[in-house]
Amino acid sequence: MILETFLNNKPLFYDEIDYTRMPKVYEKIKNKLPSTKIIHLIGTNGKGTTGRFLASALHNLGYNTGHYTSPHIVKFNERIWLNGKNVSDNLLDTTHKELLRMLTKEDVEALSYFEYTTFLAMLLYKECDYIVLEAGLGGEHDATAVFPKILTLVTPIDKDHEAFLGDTIESIATTKLKAVQNYAILSKQHYDKVYEVAHNLSIQDKREFFTHNYFLDTHDEIMLKAISKELLLAPYLVENLSLAMAALHFLKIPFSQEVFKDARLFGRLTYINDNILVDVGHNTLAAKRILESLREDKYTLVYNSYKDKNYIEILTILKPIIDEVYIIDVNEDRIESKENMREALAELGYIYDNFVGIEKEKKYLVFGSFSVVEAFLKGYIG
Repeated sequence: MILETFLNNKPLFYDEIDYTRMPKVYEKIKNKLPSTKIIHLIGTNGKGTTGRFLASALHNLGYNTGHYTSPHIVKFNERIWLNGKNVSDNLLDTTHKELLRMLTKEDVEALSYFEYTTFLAMLLYKECDYIVLEAGLGGEHDATAVFPKILTLVTPIDKDHEAFLGDTIESIATTKLKAVQNYAILSKQHYDKVYEVAHNLSIQDKREFFTHNYFLDTHDEIMLKAISKELLLAPYLVENLSLAMAALHFLKIPFSQEVFKDARLFGRLTYINDNILVDVGHNTLAAKRILESLREDKYTLVYNSYKDKNYIEILTILKPIIDEVYIIDVNEDRIESKENMREALAELGYIYDNFVGIEKEKKYLVFGSFSVVEAFLKGYIG
């Protein structure tokens, strides 16, 4: 794929932060981009599944729908979902060539991997009725924040990416919620401070915030239970589904249970075998959600972590459901050293070793990041 070769030479993000680059390029080409109805997703966890629930429903209701999500697990195409499936290599390459013709050479070189792929997705979605647009790291300065939206959905906000977003819930919530342009629906939040920040912003800038429960009634609660049972949803996924349902009510789009029948997003507590669960979560909130969902059983954890993640706290949270830990090799500079990981596991009292393969009699949880799940799928499943 031509696009893949091109992107391999781009940095995911630049060390030097420049919040003006994306808006400047957008101003140059905005008239060539589609004026599609955009629903923005911000928050710490749950953006991908909430977006897929909503996008699948809109598609099944007959709307041309795109869902832009990140990162991918195995193949880049996972990031750009269109009408029920990941986009093809041919369409990606065709749209890539079209985008290159729209941009100056200087702008092409200046844009980061994520910034370029965001423009690519928006151009590819030019025939869509709705675009479900998932933010990357942040909020007001995220690459996705430059586009006009009709609605923003806010998944649970917690600590993560503190170097970019701040180290308190207030600072993180402020940065994220400033991405809201007009209307926003908040999912159930774990910190009252998030609601306080939303209230203050609504007074300052006339943004309008709703809680998801504002839109849901008894009939919706019955539907949630039925869908949850049919799709075998963990409790936190039910919360994400309820936010997607609230969005449909806000848009005044009638729907039934059937529109969510194929709405699961791979890699979120997904069984790939009878004894293997994979989850791309990488922070303490994800660990808490997994503990809540799996507390009735014990698992062998296949794990690794980025250096900048609080893996000691994550491993502490998961300890009640973990029998032993196997460290999987992940070939990335950001991954913590094996020496430090072994030291942490020893201090926490874990039985641990290097991961070499699976045993049929054990139950496995593969967790730690998109990269961990990718390494597992490529190296040990085929």
